[in-house]
Amino acid sequence: MRVAVLAMIAAFAGAAAAGAEEKPIALKPGPGLDKVEGHCGACHSLDYIQMNSPFLNAAGWNAEVTKMIKAFGAPIDDADARAIVDYLAKNYGS
Repeated sequence: MRVAVLAMIAAFAGAAAAGAEEKPIALKPGPGLDKVEGHCGACHSLDYIQMNSPFLNAAGWNAEVTKMIKAFGAPIDDADARAIVDYLAKNYGS
């Protein structure tokens, strides 16, 4: 029993230390940023936006947002999806 408790404590301590090293992502300000942070950031790190920005243009960002909605079931309505795509294309399009 003690071994199991110690193992759980060690696991939580390791997870806390790993999370402490993560730097917050500061995306460019602009219309639609709140939608990106709220919808996109709810499921994954916003790092992906900066990592993919050299490769995606407006059509690419539209395809990514569509994929998140249709393939992964992201609960994003049409108006918010358009705001997200517009924001990403303007601020992180290639």
